[in-house]
Amino acid sequence: MDVKQLKFFMGVAECESFTKAAEKLHIAQPALSIAIKKLEEELDVLLLNRRDRRITLTAEGEALLLHAQGILQGVNNAKREIDDLRGLLKGEVRVGLTPMLSSYFFPKIIASFKQSHPGLKISISGDSAWNIQRKIESGELDVGVIAGEVPEGLDTHHLLREEIVACVYPGHPFAGRKKVALCELLREPLIHYKEGYHLRELIDDLHSEERITPVVVAESNLFTLIRSLVKERLGLAFFLKMVVARDAEVVAISSDPQLFMDLHIAWKKNSYLSKANRAFVDFLIRELDEYYMITQAAGSFPLP
Repeated sequence: MDVKQLKFFMGVAECESFTKAAEKLHIAQPALSIAIKKLEEELDVLLLNRRDRRITLTAEGEALLLHAQGILQGVNNAKREIDDLRGLLKGEVRVGLTPMLSSYFFPKIIASFKQSHPGLKISISGDSAWNIQRKIESGELDVGVIAGEVPEGLDTHHLLREEIVACVYPGHPFAGRKKVALCELLREPLIHYKEGYHLRELIDDLHSEERITPVVVAESNLFTLIRSLVKERLGLAFFLKMVVARDAEVVAISSDPQLFMDLHIAWKKNSYLSKANRAFVDFLIRELDEYYMITQAAGSFPLP
C-alpha cells in the first residue's frame, strides 16, 4: 500500500464513481480500477460496493478512508515542513516597518538576523502603520511592525511599550529640563508627520484633548528630514525614544505626564506562517525582549 493508492481510493470514495474519479485524478479508468483492485488484494478485504452504478464504501472501506485522510494530511504536512526548511536556506521575508523604525532602530536587528540566516532574502517596505496593516491583509507583506490598536484581520505579538519623547535642538529653552508639561510642548512650533501615521493621529488627539491649536511649521513623512529640521531650530518633533536615545544632535525630553506607544509584530490572521517568517518573528521578539529588559532596568518606561 502506498500514498498513490490511497489518493486513488479517496478519489473514488469522494466521487462515488470510477469514471468521475478517473477524470478528476487525470488517470485512465482501467488503470484506476486495477490500482483499487490491487489495494483490496493487499489488504484482503473488499473496500467498495460495485453492485450499483453508484459506488459506496464497505465497512472496511469506511475504516480505511478515515486512516487514509490522516495519512495524506501527515504526508502533506511533512512536505510543507521540508519546503519550509528549504525556505530557511533560500526563502524570503517581506516585512513592513514605519520609516522611523527602519531608519533608526531596526537596521542593526536586520543585519544581525541576516548574519544568522545568510540564505534568506529580507525585503523591507517602509510605510505608515495603516498601510502596513492593509498590505499584510492583502498578502503584499508577510509580517510588519505596527502601533496602536490591533485590527481584527491580524494576529499579533506585543513587542514592547516605548516612550514618546519631544525632541528639540541643543540650546532650546527646554533642552536643560528632564520633563516638560505636555501642554507646554503642545504649544511649541511643531514639525509634524503626514496623515496616516499613528504618531500623527496620537499627537492630533492630544491637541484636541488639551484644546490647543497646533502650530504646524512643517509636515513630512521623511523622519531624517524631520530630525534635521529640529536640529535647524525650526520647531520640535515627537519621536520614539529608542530612535533618538543616542542622538547627540537633538535633545530628547519626556512629557509630563509621559506618553507611550505599544508596538506589535503582526501577520495575517489564521494564515500559515512559514519557517522563514517564524524565524524572523522569533528573532525580533528575542531582540526586543533584550532591549525591553535593559531599558526597564534603567527605568525608561513602565511595564504595560
